[in-house]
Amino acid sequence: MRIALGVEYAGTHFCGWQYQPHARTVQGELQKAVSKVANHEIEVFAAGRTDTGVHALNQVVHFDTDAVREQRGWLLGINANLPKDVAVTWVRPVEDDFNARFSAVKRSYRYLILNRLSRSAVHHQRMWWHHHPIDIDRMRAAAEQLVGQHDFSAFRASECQAKSPIKTLDKIDISKQEDCIAVDVEARSFLHHMVRNLVGVMTAIGDGSKPVEWAGEVLRSADRSRGGITAPPDGLYLVDVRYPEQYSIPTVSGFPVLW
Repeated sequence: MRIALGVEYAGTHFCGWQYQPHARTVQGELQKAVSKVANHEIEVFAAGRTDTGVHALNQVVHFDTDAVREQRGWLLGINANLPKDVAVTWVRPVEDDFNARFSAVKRSYRYLILNRLSRSAVHHQRMWWHHHPIDIDRMRAAAEQLVGQHDFSAFRASECQAKSPIKTLDKIDISKQEDCIAVDVEARSFLHHMVRNLVGVMTAIGDGSKPVEWAGEVLRSADRSRGGITAPPDGLYLVDVRYPEQYSIPTVSGFPVLW
Protein backbone atom coordinates (compact mmCIF):
# COMPACT_ATOMS: atom_id res chain seq x y z
CA MET A 1 0.00 0.00 0.00
CA ARG A 2 1.18 3.52 -0.75
CA ILE A 3 0.41 6.18 1.85
CA ALA A 4 0.64 9.97 1.48
CA LEU A 5 1.15 12.33 4.42
CA GLY A 6 0.95 16.08 4.96
CA VAL A 7 3.82 17.22 7.16
CA GLU A 8 4.23 20.50 9.01
CA TYR A 9 7.55 21.52 10.57
CA ALA A 10 9.55 24.40 11.98
CA GLY A 11 12.91 24.09 10.27
CA THR A 12 14.96 26.16 12.72
CA HIS A 13 16.64 23.25 14.49
CA PHE A 14 16.94 20.91 11.51
CA CYS A 15 19.76 20.52 9.02
CA GLY A 16 17.20 20.62 6.25
CA TRP A 17 14.81 17.97 4.98
CA GLN A 18 17.16 15.38 3.49
CA TYR A 19 18.41 12.50 5.64
CA GLN A 20 21.99 12.79 6.91
CA PRO A 21 23.43 10.02 9.11
CA HIS A 22 25.06 12.36 11.62
CA ALA A 23 22.67 15.33 11.61
CA ARG A 24 19.11 16.07 12.72
CA THR A 25 16.88 16.23 9.65
CA VAL A 26 13.12 16.23 9.05
CA GLN A 27 13.29 13.15 6.84
CA GLY A 28 15.35 11.31 9.44
CA GLU A 29 12.91 12.04 12.27
CA LEU A 30 9.88 11.21 10.13
CA GLN A 31 11.32 7.91 8.91
CA LYS A 32 12.02 6.80 12.49
CA ALA A 33 8.47 7.64 13.56
CA VAL A 34 6.76 5.98 10.58
CA SER A 35 8.96 2.89 10.91
CA LYS A 36 7.89 2.44 14.53
CA VAL A 37 4.21 2.53 13.61
CA ALA A 38 4.68 0.26 10.57
CA ASN A 39 6.96 -2.09 12.54
CA HIS A 40 9.45 -2.21 9.67
CA GLU A 41 11.97 0.14 8.06
CA ILE A 42 10.32 2.87 6.00
CA GLU A 43 11.79 5.38 3.55
CA VAL A 44 9.71 8.50 2.89
CA PHE A 45 9.85 10.57 -0.29
CA ALA A 46 9.00 14.29 -0.30
CA ALA A 47 7.58 16.80 -2.76
CA GLY A 48 10.73 18.87 -2.31
CA ARG A 49 13.82 19.19 -0.17
CA THR A 50 13.92 22.24 2.09
CA ASP A 51 17.16 23.75 3.37
CA THR A 52 18.39 24.24 6.91
CA GLY A 53 16.10 26.67 8.72
CA VAL A 54 13.26 26.55 6.16
CA HIS A 55 9.75 25.74 7.43
CA ALA A 56 6.78 23.88 5.91
CA LEU A 57 3.01 23.94 6.37
CA ASN A 58 2.10 21.21 3.91
CA GLN A 59 5.11 19.22 2.81
CA VAL A 60 3.71 16.18 1.04
CA VAL A 61 5.43 12.79 1.34
CA HIS A 62 4.68 9.20 0.39
CA PHE A 63 5.89 5.80 1.52
CA ASP A 64 5.13 2.14 0.79
CA THR A 65 4.23 -0.41 3.43
CA ASP A 66 2.64 -3.81 3.98
CA ALA A 67 1.37 -2.72 7.40
CA VAL A 68 -2.38 -2.27 7.70
CA ARG A 69 -3.44 0.65 9.90
CA GLU A 70 -6.45 2.96 10.00
CA GLN A 71 -5.76 6.54 8.90
CA ARG A 72 -6.33 7.70 12.47
CA GLY A 73 -3.86 5.09 13.68
CA TRP A 74 -1.16 6.27 11.30
CA LEU A 75 -1.78 9.91 12.22
CA LEU A 76 -1.78 9.54 15.99
CA GLY A 77 0.92 6.89 16.05
CA ILE A 78 3.37 8.84 13.89
CA ASN A 79 2.79 12.08 15.81
CA ALA A 80 3.33 10.32 19.13
CA ASN A 81 6.82 9.39 17.94
CA LEU A 82 7.75 12.75 16.40
CA PRO A 83 9.52 15.67 18.12
CA LYS A 84 7.39 18.74 18.83
CA ASP A 85 8.73 20.71 15.85
CA VAL A 86 7.33 18.18 13.33
CA ALA A 87 3.73 17.01 12.93
CA VAL A 88 1.71 14.99 10.45
CA THR A 89 -1.52 16.85 9.66
CA TRP A 90 -3.30 14.35 7.39
CA VAL A 91 -2.99 10.78 6.05
CA ARG A 92 -4.34 9.39 2.75
CA PRO A 93 -3.97 6.03 0.98
CA VAL A 94 -3.07 6.78 -2.65
CA GLU A 95 -2.73 4.95 -5.95
CA ASP A 96 0.57 3.21 -6.68
CA ASP A 97 1.38 5.70 -9.43
CA PHE A 98 1.30 8.64 -7.01
CA ASN A 99 4.70 10.21 -6.37
CA ALA A 100 5.01 13.09 -3.91
CA ARG A 101 7.70 14.73 -6.03
CA PHE A 102 6.95 13.86 -9.65
CA SER A 103 3.14 14.01 -9.51
CA ALA A 104 3.14 17.59 -8.18
CA VAL A 105 1.83 20.26 -10.55
CA LYS A 106 2.31 23.35 -8.38
CA ARG A 107 4.37 24.40 -5.37
CA SER A 108 3.67 27.51 -3.31
CA TYR A 109 6.10 29.31 -1.01
CA ARG A 110 5.67 32.31 1.23
CA TYR A 111 8.54 34.49 2.44
CA LEU A 112 7.91 36.69 5.49
CA ILE A 113 9.77 39.92 6.23
CA LEU A 114 9.51 41.93 9.45
CA ASN A 115 10.07 45.52 8.37
CA ARG A 116 10.60 47.74 11.40
CA LEU A 117 13.42 49.42 13.28
CA SER A 118 13.44 47.03 16.25
CA ARG A 119 14.03 43.30 16.09
CA SER A 120 11.41 40.82 17.29
CA ALA A 121 11.79 38.27 20.05
CA VAL A 122 8.58 36.43 19.09
CA HIS A 123 9.32 36.18 15.35
CA HIS A 124 13.02 35.42 15.76
CA GLN A 125 13.93 32.71 13.21
CA ARG A 126 10.39 32.83 11.81
CA MET A 127 10.78 36.01 9.72
CA TRP A 128 13.60 37.99 8.13
CA TRP A 129 14.10 41.18 10.10
CA HIS A 130 14.91 44.05 7.71
CA HIS A 131 15.11 47.40 9.48
CA HIS A 132 15.44 49.70 6.44
CA PRO A 133 12.00 50.89 5.23
CA ILE A 134 10.70 48.87 2.26
CA ASP A 135 8.41 50.21 -0.46
CA ILE A 136 6.32 47.26 -1.62
CA ASP A 137 5.26 49.08 -4.80
CA ARG A 138 8.91 49.04 -5.86
CA MET A 139 9.05 45.32 -5.01
CA ARG A 140 5.94 44.71 -7.11
CA ALA A 141 7.46 46.57 -10.06
CA ALA A 142 10.55 44.38 -9.75
CA ALA A 143 8.42 41.23 -9.54
CA GLU A 144 6.68 42.03 -12.83
CA GLN A 145 10.02 41.57 -14.59
CA LEU A 146 10.52 38.11 -13.11
CA VAL A 147 7.16 36.39 -13.66
CA GLY A 148 6.98 34.01 -16.62
CA GLN A 149 9.34 31.54 -18.25
CA HIS A 150 12.98 32.57 -18.00
CA ASP A 151 16.52 31.34 -17.56
CA PHE A 152 16.87 31.80 -13.78
CA SER A 153 20.61 31.05 -13.63
CA ALA A 154 21.19 34.35 -11.79
CA PHE A 155 18.87 33.13 -9.01
CA ARG A 156 20.32 29.63 -8.73
CA ALA A 157 22.67 28.32 -6.04
CA SER A 158 26.03 27.04 -7.27
CA GLU A 159 25.28 23.57 -5.85
CA CYS A 160 21.90 23.33 -7.64
CA GLN A 161 21.46 19.94 -9.31
CA ALA A 162 18.58 20.84 -11.65
CA LYS A 163 19.21 19.82 -15.26
CA SER A 164 17.98 23.14 -16.64
CA PRO A 165 17.79 26.69 -15.25
CA ILE A 166 14.65 27.36 -17.33
CA LYS A 167 11.64 27.68 -15.03
CA THR A 168 8.17 29.19 -15.32
CA LEU A 169 7.29 31.46 -12.41
CA ASP A 170 3.49 31.61 -12.36
CA LYS A 171 3.09 34.42 -9.85
CA ILE A 172 4.74 36.68 -7.30
CA ASP A 173 2.28 38.44 -4.99
CA ILE A 174 3.52 40.96 -2.44
CA SER A 175 1.31 42.13 0.41
CA LYS A 176 1.77 44.03 3.65
CA GLN A 177 0.00 44.07 6.99
CA GLU A 178 1.31 46.70 9.41
CA ASP A 179 5.05 45.99 9.64
CA CYS A 180 4.95 42.50 8.09
CA ILE A 181 5.54 41.85 4.37
CA ALA A 182 4.62 38.57 2.65
CA VAL A 183 6.03 37.47 -0.70
CA ASP A 184 3.96 34.62 -2.21
CA VAL A 185 5.58 32.71 -5.06
CA GLU A 186 4.12 29.89 -7.13
CA ALA A 187 5.56 27.58 -9.82
CA ARG A 188 5.63 23.93 -10.79
CA SER A 189 9.21 23.68 -9.54
CA PHE A 190 12.06 25.87 -8.33
CA LEU A 191 15.84 25.93 -8.49
CA HIS A 192 17.91 25.58 -5.33
CA HIS A 193 17.74 28.88 -3.35
CA MET A 194 15.65 30.43 -6.15
CA VAL A 195 12.94 31.90 -3.88
CA ARG A 196 15.45 33.29 -1.37
CA ASN A 197 17.50 34.85 -4.18
CA LEU A 198 14.39 36.39 -5.74
CA VAL A 199 13.47 37.89 -2.36
CA GLY A 200 17.01 39.19 -1.92
CA VAL A 201 16.83 41.10 -5.21
CA MET A 202 13.31 42.45 -4.67
CA THR A 203 14.11 43.59 -1.12
CA ALA A 204 17.20 45.49 -2.28
CA ILE A 205 14.97 47.28 -4.77
CA GLY A 206 12.24 47.83 -2.19
CA ASP A 207 14.57 49.58 0.26
CA GLY A 208 16.05 51.77 -2.48
CA SER A 209 19.50 50.16 -2.54
CA LYS A 210 18.97 49.24 -6.20
CA PRO A 211 16.81 50.66 -9.03
CA VAL A 212 13.68 48.85 -10.18
CA GLU A 213 15.32 47.97 -13.51
CA TRP A 214 18.00 45.98 -11.67
CA ALA A 215 15.68 42.94 -11.39
CA GLY A 216 15.54 42.57 -15.18
CA GLU A 217 19.26 43.22 -15.51
CA VAL A 218 20.08 40.45 -13.04
CA LEU A 219 17.69 38.06 -14.78
CA ARG A 220 19.16 38.71 -18.24
CA SER A 221 22.74 38.39 -16.99
CA ALA A 222 22.25 34.67 -16.11
CA ASP A 223 25.09 35.30 -13.65
CA ARG A 224 24.59 34.48 -9.97
CA SER A 225 27.36 36.88 -8.94
CA ARG A 226 25.21 39.75 -10.26
CA GLY A 227 22.25 38.81 -8.08
CA GLY A 228 23.05 40.25 -4.67
CA ILE A 229 22.37 38.52 -1.37
CA THR A 230 20.48 35.33 -0.64
CA ALA A 231 17.70 36.09 1.85
CA PRO A 232 18.10 34.05 5.05
CA PRO A 233 16.11 30.81 5.43
CA ASP A 234 14.23 32.03 8.55
CA GLY A 235 11.37 33.65 6.62
CA LEU A 236 10.76 30.92 4.03
CA TYR A 237 7.78 28.55 4.23
CA LEU A 238 6.75 25.76 1.88
CA VAL A 239 3.03 26.53 2.06
CA ASP A 240 1.41 24.02 -0.25
CA VAL A 241 1.90 21.40 -2.96
CA ARG A 242 -0.88 20.73 -5.46
CA TYR A 243 -1.61 17.57 -7.44
CA PRO A 244 -4.10 16.42 -10.08
CA GLU A 245 -7.61 16.09 -8.61
CA GLN A 246 -7.61 12.32 -9.12
CA TYR A 247 -5.34 11.90 -6.08
CA SER A 248 -7.56 13.89 -3.65
CA ILE A 249 -4.56 15.38 -1.87
CA PRO A 250 -5.57 18.00 0.77
CA THR A 251 -4.35 21.57 0.32
CA VAL A 252 -3.66 24.37 2.76
CA SER A 253 -6.36 27.02 2.42
CA GLY A 254 -4.86 29.65 4.70
CA PHE A 255 -1.69 30.75 6.41
CA PRO A 256 -1.89 30.61 10.21
CA VAL A 257 1.18 32.70 11.04
CA LEU A 258 -0.12 35.89 9.46
CA TRP A 259 -2.99 36.59 7.08
